[in-house]
Amino acid sequence: MVDESRIPILVGCGQVTQREPDPTVAMSPMDLTTKASRMAAEDSGAGQALLDALDTVIAIRSFSDTSWRFTCPFGRYENAPKSLASRLGAADVKRHIYTFPGGNMPQWCVNRVFEEIARGETRAVLLAGGEALSTQKAAQRANIELDWNEDSDDKPSQWGVETRGWNDVEDRHRMAGAIFSYPLFENGIRAFHGRTIDEHLQSMGELFSRFAAVAASNPLADRRDGFTAEQIATVSESNPYIGFPYTKLLNSNAFIDQASAIIMTSVEHAKSLGIPQDKWVYLHACADAYDHWFISDRHNYHSSPAMRIVARETLEMAECSIDDLAKFDLYSCFPSAVEIACREMGIDPADERGLTVTGGLSYFGGPGNNYVTHSIAQMMTEMRAMPGAKGMVTANGNYVTKQSAGIYSTEAPNKPFAPRDANEYQSEISDDKGPETTDAPEGRATIETYTVMHDRKGPSYSILFGRLEDGRRFIANTPSDPELLRDMTTRDYMGVAGTVSHADGLATFKPD
Repeated sequence: MVDESRIPILVGCGQVTQREPDPTVAMSPMDLTTKASRMAAEDSGAGQALLDALDTVIAIRSFSDTSWRFTCPFGRYENAPKSLASRLGAADVKRHIYTFPGGNMPQWCVNRVFEEIARGETRAVLLAGGEALSTQKAAQRANIELDWNEDSDDKPSQWGVETRGWNDVEDRHRMAGAIFSYPLFENGIRAFHGRTIDEHLQSMGELFSRFAAVAASNPLADRRDGFTAEQIATVSESNPYIGFPYTKLLNSNAFIDQASAIIMTSVEHAKSLGIPQDKWVYLHACADAYDHWFISDRHNYHSSPAMRIVARETLEMAECSIDDLAKFDLYSCFPSAVEIACREMGIDPADERGLTVTGGLSYFGGPGNNYVTHSIAQMMTEMRAMPGAKGMVTANGNYVTKQSAGIYSTEAPNKPFAPRDANEYQSEISDDKGPETTDAPEGRATIETYTVMHDRKGPSYSILFGRLEDGRRFIANTPSDPELLRDMTTRDYMGVAGTVSHADGLATFKPD
């Protein structure tokens, strides 16, 4: 007989988007997260009884605890999951877990929790996160002081992988963040397809216009304008380049106030709480893998072995093909993440099933590390409306690095939940490193990929990867010549030859 105490299911989901313009009235990140968590409990039908039964609360790491770009001046939650449990009146929680950074972490956590429930190690788990960067920014601009500080006598446990996504050499060349790295992949993709700058801008605009259309019909989305391909791709005063070739509307939209939560338990426990079966959603399959931590070590800038292997493993576990899936939510921080995922998974970018159920991080909203909790919550809603259908969620951390995926359905799997040990396939990636690198390049070289970062005044500086004549790779900047930087955004510099030199730990490439 099947032991129902070891059959994991998702039973509740909740999402909140706040648009309050007054920072003194707006909810804090923890208020938003609490509201989403209560909504998830109510969604299950069990309400407070489900919150009372929680033994674990997992909080997704906030952006203010992740990146210097989003540091909060109004304090921090010293033990965010404990603060959340306390506000919910969840007195029986034994584990308070705070994740390491990464957009992959919501799906990664679901994968781990399902394994724990299947082993009988835990009974009821809340996974939640929230951001209020829009309110934070508005308060800073208005010189309003907020109190978002909550001290704690103890620290939470931590889950995930702490490894930093860039090395010291990349850092010295100012390649230390998503807005700097993803444009490098995008130009690599453009070169792989043999497109001109204008052709590729149009392609990206068409791709993301389909995300914008989904956001337009989603009341929770932050940007509901339904931007056209032309609006997205056209560089203008209101839609400037951020990191060439990305305009503002091709970047993840981090300055939003959003929170989401999902609750997981076993079939046995759901029945004991009277949670109706039409609320149950199963995770049929999952996988996790990562590409080389530093993008200097990748084979190229148009592929992701980790995405390919995660898709393969997830589909094999679910005993289905990509054609059997009814819905997708592909991680969409930037077009390159979507384009690489489509190619690695064998999905047509114009697939009539669509690539998102939310509207994506540029239009729905990009709430830091927590976006995928929203996409899982939305996928639960989609699957409940399509009994027996299957939907895939993908998650991406760092810089096309940490990959996770899950396939969801209301239909019960025909076998126990038992994913393959990731160590069995991770070696396929780890053992296959890219070209040799050098942090002291000298001599003739060519550009492998590049970007030009912009500020409010226009082009600011460039970052590039290049190859020496002996094949070794290096990272460099070009001279800070405004005319050169502008030219690099209008004339194709992929493969351009020049000379590289180094001094004081920095490499400089001068095109011919």
